[in-house]
Amino acid sequence: MTPPDSPWHDGERAVHERLGIAERMDAAGRHAIRAFMPDQHRAFFAQLPFILLGSTDRQGQLWASLLAGSPGFVSSPEPQRLEIDALPVAGDPLAEALVPGAPLGVLGIELPTRRRNRANGHIVAADEHGFALAVEQSFGNCPKYIVKRDYASLAPPQPVVVEPVSTLDAEARRLIGEAATFFVASSAGPGALPDVSHRGGQPGFVGLDAEGALTVPDYSGNMFFNTLGNMLVNPRAGLLFPDFATGDLLQLTGVTELDWDGPDVAALPGAQRLWRFHPIAGQWLRGALRLRFAPGEASPFSPPLSA
Repeated sequence: MTPPDSPWHDGERAVHERLGIAERMDAAGRHAIRAFMPDQHRAFFAQLPFILLGSTDRQGQLWASLLAGSPGFVSSPEPQRLEIDALPVAGDPLAEALVPGAPLGVLGIELPTRRRNRANGHIVAADEHGFALAVEQSFGNCPKYIVKRDYASLAPPQPVVVEPVSTLDAEARRLIGEAATFFVASSAGPGALPDVSHRGGQPGFVGLDAEGALTVPDYSGNMFFNTLGNMLVNPRAGLLFPDFATGDLLQLTGVTELDWDGPDVAALPGAQRLWRFHPIAGQWLRGALRLRFAPGEASPFSPPLSA
């Protein structure tokens, strides 16, 4: 049974129990996860030029999406409300999720400073300009594996082209194989609040086999295990790989499996466990991110790719 007022759902608690940290994380969660946004987080979101979002489509598949705008396009007029003055491009699965009552996960991340904060909740309003979220969970995340990237330029506006992906072609494989940053959306199941999280490491830290399955090492972190706790009870997930040089976004949705301590884990330096992602569907959003970024500076905490 989940203790009264615990911020953790059964999947997260099961991971904590497995690792012998349940009592410690119960106390930590009650302190760190708030039902409102502190002023520092509210100001942080207001200065961002883009945010990440996690949503669920009508088939129950998870998707990670990105919305961008001039700083100030995200605002928090009160501690339990987040307003976003932007909409996804046509064809982004996020568009069908933006209806009052729908659950949504939000990640604010500032790559030049390696700061990030989360805000999850339910949509309470939506119109032709944007939408508003009633915040139910607000918490910060450590900067440990974030690749530092400075903003370089803003590309001219152009129509976004959506290209379905049935299998991972050479371009998609190149982007995944060279990635040092991607984002993952997950949830504990139908009706649960989605969560969208950052994953980072040395370029090439995501493995990719001949059949198109991705392997992601799980490094030491804040021990919240929001993503792994979700995957434990609901294997569906959505991945987003940004191409910071072109502004293209690769969206994938699929199913995951966890590997806690097998030989593949031992073969990856720094990995404490890993998860595999099997794509079911995906698409390119060509030119969806107008921001361009300078070459990245790897986190000093990211383990090497080989011993």
